[in-house]
Amino acid sequence: MMSQPITLQLVRERLPVRPVDGHKGTFGHVFILAGSRGFTGAAKLAAESAGRSGVGLVTVGSPRPLADAMAVALYEAMSRPLPATPEETLSYDALEPALAFAVDKQAVVLGPGISQHPETRRFVLEFVRQCPTPMIVDADGLNCLSTAADTLAEAKAPILITPHPGEMARLMQCTATEVQADRENIAKRAAQRFACVVALKGHRTVIADPNGNALVNPTGNAGLASGGTGDVLAGLLGGLLAQGISPYDAALIGVYTHGLAADIAVKSTTQRGLIARDVTHALPMAWHFLEREA
Repeated sequence: MMSQPITLQLVRERLPVRPVDGHKGTFGHVFILAGSRGFTGAAKLAAESAGRSGVGLVTVGSPRPLADAMAVALYEAMSRPLPATPEETLSYDALEPALAFAVDKQAVVLGPGISQHPETRRFVLEFVRQCPTPMIVDADGLNCLSTAADTLAEAKAPILITPHPGEMARLMQCTATEVQADRENIAKRAAQRFACVVALKGHRTVIADPNGNALVNPTGNAGLASGGTGDVLAGLLGGLLAQGISPYDAALIGVYTHGLAADIAVKSTTQRGLIARDVTHALPMAWHFLEREA
């Protein structure tokens, strides 16, 4: 049976009201573990989109040698230097300080641009097992888990994973062609196997939860098929999760809004000219559209 599409009405119903007396603490703090040598842009994109989600505070944890570059690149977000490998990726020694910092935050984003270095892989596996904070796992976070994917089911906290078809294929030990041929069932099976919410990215992104619920996203366009747009989505989802929204609702709101922002952006950029930052810059217009009659 085909899943129902996410509707505008559903997104508006699930958007929380922002209290008039709210402050930074009211809207949560998201900790983004991202970046490695050559991939600082992923961290920056995720941080910027998180900041456009309505979250109160954003902190980026990245390898210590990259801290100065991150501090210069980030305006609204804070930077948290963490122990690094000689190759300037997160080392296993980053585990304890990262867990200590994450414990009182409202959400974590794990993965954009962190690499698949062996020490980083060890860090990811243990962080997923031990972190008590609701988490988005994306990109290299998923690649690091690909040989031990059932670690996701051992997590202490609620998790939302955001694989593209290739990442899903590695997690489910099949081919990307098989994923694309049966997207909804694959997403549902992954959600049940890993006991988490899944947002299987691509044309008509599929959102599934462990209880068998699933929705298909109608927004977005082929302009999103470019580097960095997944990092934008991960940051946006993390910011929503930090505001106390459930992983399933964060997924349906975030995926719909991300696609809507891309649809707004291409009116001036065209699909061919769209880049990831255009989506972030269009998020305020997407929120305006969603909230004006909510």
